[in-house]
Amino acid sequence: MRQYRGNSSATRQTWDIDVLQRWAGLVDSGVDQQFLAWFESRVHATSCSVDRIPLGQMRSWHLDASTGNIEHSSGRFFTIEGLHTRTTHGTVPEWSQPIICQPEIGLLGLLVRNHNGALQCLIQAKMEPGNAKMLQLSPTVQATRSNYTRAHNGSATRYLEYFVDPQNNTVLVDVLQSEQGSWFLRKRNRNMVVLVEEDIAVDDGYRWIDVRDLRRLLRVEQLVNMDTRSVLSCLPGEDRDEPDTTRLLRWFTEVKSRNEVATRQVPLRGIEGWRYGRERITHDSGLYFDIIGVSVSAAGREVLEWDQPMLSPHGQGVVAFVVKKFDGIAHLAVQARFQAGVLDAAELGPTVQCTPANFPHRSPRFLDYVLGASADRILFDTILTEEGGRFYHSENRYMLVEAGDDFPVALPPEFCWASVHQLEALLRHSYYVNVEARSLLACLQAVRCGG
Repeated sequence: MRQYRGNSSATRQTWDIDVLQRWAGLVDSGVDQQFLAWFESRVHATSCSVDRIPLGQMRSWHLDASTGNIEHSSGRFFTIEGLHTRTTHGTVPEWSQPIICQPEIGLLGLLVRNHNGALQCLIQAKMEPGNAKMLQLSPTVQATRSNYTRAHNGSATRYLEYFVDPQNNTVLVDVLQSEQGSWFLRKRNRNMVVLVEEDIAVDDGYRWIDVRDLRRLLRVEQLVNMDTRSVLSCLPGEDRDEPDTTRLLRWFTEVKSRNEVATRQVPLRGIEGWRYGRERITHDSGLYFDIIGVSVSAAGREVLEWDQPMLSPHGQGVVAFVVKKFDGIAHLAVQARFQAGVLDAAELGPTVQCTPANFPHRSPRFLDYVLGASADRILFDTILTEEGGRFYHSENRYMLVEAGDDFPVALPPEFCWASVHQLEALLRHSYYVNVEARSLLACLQAVRCGG
C-alpha cells in the first residue's frame, strides 16, 4: 500500500486494490477487471502531498486588514467571509459563522456513450487536496469557472469543449444544482450529461465504464466523489409517466412560507463564538468545523503547486433516508432542510442529515432510529466523502434504511413522504433536492442495479 503525507501528525493512505475488490465484490458483480488494473495504475502514477500550514503563510492568499476575510490575490476562486443568520426555524434563532463564498457557477460534466447496448460514462481518477484517499472517481469535467477559464494560468481543462459547445451531441441533463448550504453561500454547479456519438481520444487519467458498474462502485467507501454522485442522480432512468408532484410541492411551499431565514455577510474577524488564530479559525466549543490552510503539490493537475484555505469538519456525519412502500411504491421520508447558504432558505433533504458530535445533549429527529436499525433493514451503508476541493476530510455515513412497523406513517410537519419517482422528476429542475439527498438517490440507484 502506497502512502502520501498530509500534516506532520498523520499520514493519509491511498487505495489497496485487494481491499477495493473485497469491498465491492467486483469479481462477482462483473465490474470490468481492466478497470481495476487502470485504477491501480493511476494510484501508482499519482504523486502528491498535502501539508497543513498557518493561514497567514498561504501563497497568493491574504487576510484583509480590516475585515479578516480570506481572499485570493487574483480576486477569483473564492473567499472565506463571515455570515450572520437569524431564523424562526429550529431551536437556534441566531448565530454567526465563517462561510465559503464562491458566487461563480462551476461545471460538473459527464460524457456518456452507447457501447454494445450499454450506457457508458467517461470518468477520471482525480486527486483533490481534501480527499482522505488521494484519488476518487470524478466526472469527465469537474471545474470551477475560475479554473476552466484558466485564472490560475494552468493548463486547459480536458474535454471542456463538449459541454461549452455540444454541437451535434445530445444533451441529456443540463440543470443548476446547489452544494452544501451550511458551508457554502449560494454555491451552484451546472450538472450536465452529454451523449457523444463519435470516438474520442481518452487520456491516461480517464476511462469509460458502464453506468451500472459505476453505480455498483458506490458501495466502495470513499471511491466515487460527491460531484459524480450529483450528476449520476440527475441522469434519467427508464421512460415512465411524469409523476404528480403537486401535493409534495404544496407541502414544501407551505413549510418554507411559515419559516424565515435572514442572512447578511459580515467581517470574518470578530464573529461571535469563533477564535481567529494564527494557525486556524475554530469555534469556541470545539465543535462544527475549522478553517485551515494547506499547501499542495500534485502531478497531473492543471496547476502543479498551490496553497489554499479549506473547511475541516469535526466528526463524521450521518446522512440517511428512511424508505417505506405505499401500495407497492417506494417512498422516502424527506425533510424541508433549512440552511443559511441556500438560495431559497430550504431544499428537500434526507430524513437524517447531521454530524452527531455537534449534538452532545440531544439527538436530531430520527437519528437514533436509523443508527439502531437491524441489519436486515439496512439497504445501503457506506462512508462517502464530500467535495475535496474545499473540504478537508469531510466524511458522511450514507444510509438507506427500510422502515419497520414502528416508524410513524404520519410524519412531523416539516417532513413528508415523497416517492422516488417524484424526487427524480424534481431533479430536472434547479434547487429542489439538496446535494446530500442527491447522493443518496445515486446510492439508491446502486441498490436498484444490484450493487
